[in-house]
Amino acid sequence: MPKKPPAPLPPPNQPDTSLKRCPWCAASPLYTQYHDTEWGIPVDDDRKLYEKICLEGFQAGLSWQTILNKRESFRRAFKNFDMKKVAAFDENDITRLLGDADIVRHRGKIVSTINNAARAIELRKEFGSLAAFIWQFEPPHTNRPKKMTLEILRTMTTSPESIALSKALKKRGWSFVGPTTMYAFMQSVGLVNDHLHDCSARAAALAARAGFKKP
Repeated sequence: MPKKPPAPLPPPNQPDTSLKRCPWCAASPLYTQYHDTEWGIPVDDDRKLYEKICLEGFQAGLSWQTILNKRESFRRAFKNFDMKKVAAFDENDITRLLGDADIVRHRGKIVSTINNAARAIELRKEFGSLAAFIWQFEPPHTNRPKKMTLEILRTMTTSPESIALSKALKKRGWSFVGPTTMYAFMQSVGLVNDHLHDCSARAAALAARAGFKKP
């Protein structure tokens, strides 16, 4: 009998649809790629951490997919989230950003992003890096569910650690950093691994954490 031809490969930059994933990422290929390659992977780069905090703040009241679709526009508008450059933004920049239809035009969130840039620079001076401050709030392994199911994940919108991180940042003058926003941030940058137990990306996130040196 002739050999069965191999299954066709997915198109370039298109996720493999045969893999089992967390159900929330199925809305678009970009969303799936984010789930597969970023969500839950540990981050210690200060610029990336600052960017993620800002984008999570912009996401408040919206969907993450909306923010993800606009991420390159946010990067353009906020000088690739260079903290020193953003901290120097003035009222003219705020007016410019309020007129930029490619981002979320919310004055409070724009002002918050500028304010938080200055606060991030202060934290870097105090702790050596933004990462060193953030990673203090990684929960101990014993505090995490032994088996992450969709039912459990749906109940986990905050945690004691996200509440503590939120309070610590607010005390230092940060804004748009509520406990729910900070838990989403912690999921995103790998302080927690909330991939479901049977998700194809869970093992990669675990391996990345195992090889990660905490700042």
